[in-house]
Amino acid sequence: MALTNTQYDTIIQGYNRRRLDARKQLEERTREIYEKLPEYKHLDELTASISVSQGKKRLTGEIDTLDELKDILEDLNRQKKLLLTAAGYSVNYLDPVYTCSYCKDTGFIEGEKCHCFKQAMLDMLYEQSNIREVLLNESFEDISFAYQQGDDLLRLQNAVNNSKKFVENFDLDYQNLLFYGTVGTGKSFLSNCIASALIEKGHSVIYFSAGDLFAKISEYAFRKNGRDSDSNPYEDIYNCDLLVLDDLGTELTNSFVVSQLFTCLNERHLRRKSTIISTNLPMEDLRDRYSDRIFSRIISNYDICKLSGQDVRIYKKRMTNRK
Repeated sequence: MALTNTQYDTIIQGYNRRRLDARKQLEERTREIYEKLPEYKHLDELTASISVSQGKKRLTGEIDTLDELKDILEDLNRQKKLLLTAAGYSVNYLDPVYTCSYCKDTGFIEGEKCHCFKQAMLDMLYEQSNIREVLLNESFEDISFAYQQGDDLLRLQNAVNNSKKFVENFDLDYQNLLFYGTVGTGKSFLSNCIASALIEKGHSVIYFSAGDLFAKISEYAFRKNGRDSDSNPYEDIYNCDLLVLDDLGTELTNSFVVSQLFTCLNERHLRRKSTIISTNLPMEDLRDRYSDRIFSRIISNYDICKLSGQDVRIYKKRMTNRK
């Protein structure tokens, strides 16, 4: 996974902005609390004074008083929390707010790249900024069962349950999912929910529409001026924790595409890396279009979820227009 200097600098600047924003927010909240709760400011000042005393005691080796100072600081901290909650604030209101709690928005943990930095590299390399915006707004909490009924509703509920189990068991079991069925029934939405949840848990995710995946591979494979090993997409595609392949069947399918799809699915299976595929194709069309080898891989190694019913997007739009 290689970045140009410009791409690397762009990611670092993003972390700098995050920390600056977090610091500004904390300063604004602190001013707010000091104005509304002057006694909190007094406790803060007292805490700072005692902390300085504690540091001096350590330097002079006065061990006997350190435990006493520690108890005083803990009591002051309890008093501050009580003041916050009594005024209707959360106990964490004055804690720094980080986008990534693991690295505290530095991008590194003990000199190693944090998972969020690695995901930022994937986003940069594979131009996933658009899907990142989608992921921020799609989660399991947003799922509605109000638009389907009967067998269609049962299929949706089954697919949602399988998706949640996929996330829950991701670190324990190797698993893959195939969502297939009619347009607008939630296949891509569920894929996005899973991707969002796993990114939040620190896993690397690459999202491709089928057309974009094969365009990226083709661009590398047929590059006229030879292959640049620093921009080889295969290792990232084969090794990311989760590959989401959306709308399989919408790409222009030919022998090259079929061969690359088989290699991709087979390599990820051998490396025990999970994949999610969504498609509008019926199962028989999937087999006829991509060969028995690929169909066999999917049938053998994927949990298959069928979704059916009305196109929710069209239904929502129709209902909006009626208002």
